[in-house]
Amino acid sequence: MDDSLSGLCGFFAAAKERAAPLVMATVLATDGSTYRKAGARILIGADGAASGLLSGGCLEADLRERAAQVLAKNRPQRATFDTRESDDPVWGMGMGCEGSMEIWLQPALPPDYPGVAYLQRCLETESAGVMATVVGGAAADTELGVHGCRGMAPADALEGLLAECAARPPACGAELRRFVFRGRDLQVFVAAVGLPASILLCGGGDDAIPVQSFAAALGWRVTVYDHRPAFASAARFAQAARVICSRPEELALRLDTAGYDAAVVMSHHLAADAAYLRVLAGKPPTYIGILGPAARRQRLFGEVGEPLQGIAARIHGPVGLDIGAASPPAIALAIVAHIQAVLAGRPGGPFTAA
Repeated sequence: MDDSLSGLCGFFAAAKERAAPLVMATVLATDGSTYRKAGARILIGADGAASGLLSGGCLEADLRERAAQVLAKNRPQRATFDTRESDDPVWGMGMGCEGSMEIWLQPALPPDYPGVAYLQRCLETESAGVMATVVGGAAADTELGVHGCRGMAPADALEGLLAECAARPPACGAELRRFVFRGRDLQVFVAAVGLPASILLCGGGDDAIPVQSFAAALGWRVTVYDHRPAFASAARFAQAARVICSRPEELALRLDTAGYDAAVVMSHHLAADAAYLRVLAGKPPTYIGILGPAARRQRLFGEVGEPLQGIAARIHGPVGLDIGAASPPAIALAIVAHIQAVLAGRPGGPFTAA
């Protein structure tokens, strides 16, 4: 799951429309406490604007300067930032980060925008990818920054070898590898292209609007499904990727519910919610949330019956974290925070000192 991909591709779309040059900055490796981990990417424009952050703001000024150098020379650059060894108030202990990051910056120029165009393709087709990039070793200058991507036809022998690397995604999501090309030892960075979370809202009432807003702010792709035309309106859900007006019983015909990371059943109509749950039981997402009190959850279990027994561990009702939420925005925050925790494999409690 890569929630930053939506923002990166939105930034790219605006730059592409202007034929503006970009620099893609990628975290190659980290050690200690760092804001982002290996595989994280952002885009930086010639004006210094960026699609996101690779640190909590500590390194961004230097990254902008380095990006300007990369564009001026049209050559990639590899930089290491270590906040553990210096007492300087900017780069050292004054930051309190206590970690190091190795970052690869390379130009992505119009009209082809190598590498970045592949990321956009992954998002548009909703297909996870893998990209392998030459970042060092005994690589020639013309080989540095060359990409090979899973699912893309290679243009030459080097891209072919990189595509073979991309066909074997790293278990940890991103890693540096070495392989021999024409008798030379090249260093290659291989990283998965994770997709943002996708969430299905079964019900388009007023309380679904802030759920959409919080999810969209995280870069998630939101689908709203409701049988009531007054609720299933694109004007009401301007940040949603899709808004569908159809009967609950037709959900299986309209969508592959197993393709979603999470679904929240929140139509406030018992028969409709039961119909949604019957479909979701057949092709369940990782997370299924049911709005309402525990008693209503039990009644829905009674209505749907046995199909829900096999997916009981995926069902969360009442949906959301217990944060004392009472208003629609607070309830939406509790719902989205719980989905985030479950998808990330975290308990959703407070951090504790090690």
